[in-house]
Amino acid sequence: MKRALWLSIGRRPARSAGGAPLQPTATDLIMMQTALSLARKAAERGEVPIGAAVYRTATGEIYGQGVNRRETDRDPAGHAEFDAIEQAASRAGDWRLNEFTLVVTLEPCAMCAGLIVNARVGRVVFGAPDPKAGAMGSLMRLTEDERFNHRVVPIAGVMGEECGLVLTEFFQKLRADRRAATRTARSRPQRSRAART
Repeated sequence: MKRALWLSIGRRPARSAGGAPLQPTATDLIMMQTALSLARKAAERGEVPIGAAVYRTATGEIYGQGVNRRETDRDPAGHAEFDAIEQAASRAGDWRLNEFTLVVTLEPCAMCAGLIVNARVGRVVFGAPDPKAGAMGSLMRLTEDERFNHRVVPIAGVMGEECGLVLTEFFQKLRADRRAATRTARSRPQRSRAART
């Protein structure tokens, strides 16, 4: 039942005011490549590989970029979207980002979706869905809630397979490394109690 519900929620296409499905632009696709490059760099540093970019929608100029930094900074708010949005607001000289697009490799969580609403981000494009924490279609549609004074319908699944593969490969390697470390620890000879005293 839960899986069927997730599939029906996750596949509902975003629609424009006229009812037509929203489609990514050529610039969105270029920016997703940038976000994927950032995600791969995060993985090299041992961070969950998520990358984000904020660009001015009209010009395609990047105003902010971010990667996951939770492990590096020991910061629960160290998400890629946070970094990118904060940089963009600082560079734009305004906390209102109506004229900007956020592109991120993984569906934003509730915290990041809340920031998207509060920063008035004009457009959001994301790659892979996040069935465990996604707040823009998987678990809820926080940015589309009519009770907020700002709403944004995401364009979901853009290069989703590639974005998902980066995450899958990272976690597979992480699990393999942990298994290897466990095997190594078990294979070390234990000194006898007499030898330790």
